[in-house]
Amino acid sequence: MVQDWPELTKALTADVRQLRAGAPDVMKAFGAMAMAAGVAKALDAKTKELIALAIGVSTRCDDCIAFHAKAAVDHGATRDEVMETLGMAIYMGAGPSAMYASHALAAFNQFSAAKAA
Repeated sequence: MVQDWPELTKALTADVRQLRAGAPDVMKAFGAMAMAAGVAKALDAKTKELIALAIGVSTRCDDCIAFHAKAAVDHGATRDEVMETLGMAIYMGAGPSAMYASHALAAFNQFSAAKAA
């Protein structure tokens, strides 16, 4: 089955909105942590998104892959940068990471194509 990664992010955004309404304090704290972690300091935002994408692959989180592949595209990540990132994720996570790296590549390709259109 081919995953439609942009559609997945739309559906997930609606689900997360319900979490924000049902657990506002927790989700506010999670959002604050995400914002703090994403601030560009020694690492720029693109590098941080590539790291997050690799972690999504290694933890086998399709939802994480969707959001961080989109964010990598939005921050200007190139296909070569994504391929190197996925190579590191595969190296660190072996076979299961190789399978999820293919998901991340498909997500990156779909978001890149949508941005180019």
